Amino acid sequence: MAVSGDGIRRLLAEAGWQPEQLARRLNECAERHGRAERLHLKTPYKWKKGEVPRSPWPSLTVALLSEQLQRTVTLDELGWPDDGFDAAPASAGLELPWTPAGALQAAMVVNEPETMTHRRMFLALLGSALTSPAREWIIAQQPSDVASTTGRPLSGEVVDHLDAVTASLRRMDDHLGSGQTLGLVRQHLATVVEGLRERRYTDSVGRRLHGTAGELMRLAGWLSFDGGNHSQAQRFWIAGLYQAHAAGDRGLGANILGFMSCQAKDLGQLRQSITLAETARASYPATSPKVGTILDLRAAEAYANNHAVADTRRALDSAFDRLTDERPEHGDPDWAYWINEAQAHAQAGYCYVKLEDWTRAREHLRAALRLQNDEYSREGALRNALLATTYVRQDQPELDKALALGDQAVQTLTGQVTSARCIKHVRNLVGALGPYRRTPAVRRFCNDTKDLIAT
Repeated sequence: MAVSGDGIRRLLAEAGWQPEQLARRLNECAERHGRAERLHLKTPYKWKKGEVPRSPWPSLTVALLSEQLQRTVTLDELGWPDDGFDAAPASAGLELPWTPAGALQAAMVVNEPETMTHRRMFLALLGSALTSPAREWIIAQQPSDVASTTGRPLSGEVVDHLDAVTASLRRMDDHLGSGQTLGLVRQHLATVVEGLRERRYTDSVGRRLHGTAGELMRLAGWLSFDGGNHSQAQRFWIAGLYQAHAAGDRGLGANILGFMSCQAKDLGQLRQSITLAETARASYPATSPKVGTILDLRAAEAYANNHAVADTRRALDSAFDRLTDERPEHGDPDWAYWINEAQAHAQAGYCYVKLEDWTRAREHLRAALRLQNDEYSREGALRNALLATTYVRQDQPELDKALALGDQAVQTLTGQVTSARCIKHVRNLVGALGPYRRTPAVRRFCNDTKDLIAT
C-alpha cells in the first residue's frame, strides 16, 4: 500500500531528524517497550516515498514524534492507516483512588491475561510522568481498614505459605534470570489477587495480603525491567505502590521507588532518577539497616549517572556505614536478603564506572567477585562485564584481562541465565573494544558475542 509521503517528510523536518536518526530512535523505542522488531536504518526513506510501514511502526512513530515534538501527533497527520495497536501510556488504567478498592483494581489491571492486552501497546513513562506516582503515594491518606467481609475466610497461616512461595521465586530469579521466572511470578500473583478479591479476612491479614501482592509486583517489575520491557515494569511498580499503601508498608513502597529510580537512569531520565531515589530515602523511617543500605545505593547510582561525584560518594559512605549497623529495631524484611557486602561493592563499582574512576571501580568490582557466592550467576556476569570495561577504558588498556573477563560474562549469559540488562553491558563492552578490532583476540571475542548481543 502506498500513500503520500508528505506527512512523514514534514514531521521529520519539524523534528530535525534524518531518516537514519528516526530508524535508530524507533529501534530504541521498540526495545524500551519490549518489542522484538527492529528497522533497517534505510527503511524510513521508503516511507518518505509513500510506502506505509508495517505494524507496529506506525504506532511507535506516532508515540516517538509526539514525545519529541511535545504535542500530539496522529496517524491521520502522517496519512497512515490504523495498524491495529492501541498505544497508551504505562499508567493507563492505573489512575485510581488510594483506597483498598483502588489497590485491588490496580492488581487486577496489571495481571490480566496477555490475550486481553496483546493489541494494546503501553508506552514507557518519561519526564514528570515518571515521578507522579511517587508524589501521589507519599501524600495519600492511609486507609483505616482493609478488611474484607465477603467470601470464605482466609487466615494469616495461608499468607505465611504465600510469602514462602514468594521468597522461593526471588531466589529462583537469582539463578535463572528474568526470562525463566516472570511467568511463575505472574501465576503466583494471580493466586494472591484472587485471595484479595474473593476471600474474607481481617484488617491485619488484609494488610499482609496487600503487602504480598506488592512485593510480587515489585519482583514482576524487576523481571520485566531486567528483560528489557520498561513499560510493563512501570505498570507493575505503579500497581505495587498501591499495594504498599494499602499494606501500610513504607519500606516496600520505598523499595519500589528505588527500583523505579534504577530504571529511570537506564532510560536517560537522570533528574527523575535522583528525585525517585531521594523520595525513597525521605519516605522510609530507617528501621532496617539493610533497607537503608539499598536506598542509599540507589541514590548513589542515580548521582553517578548524573556525574555528581560528591553526592555519589556521600551516598556510598552512608550505604557502607548502614551495612555494618547490626541493630535493626524491627528486623529486616525478607526481600532485603540480597544486600550484602558483595552486592554493596558491586554497586559501588558500577558507580565508579559511571564516574570513569577506573581504579576505584576495579577495587570494588574485584571485592564483589571475591565475596560473591554461586547463587548470583547473573550478577557475576554483570560484574565481569563491568570489570572488563575498566581494563579497556583505562589509559593503558589491558586487553587480555578484559577479554578473559568478557568471556566469563558471555559464558554465563549464554548457558546459565537470561538477562537483557546484562547483555546490554556486554554490548557496551564490545563497543569499548571497537578501536582494537584489528587485534585477532578482540576480533574473535566480538564475533563470539554476535548472537548474544543480537538478542
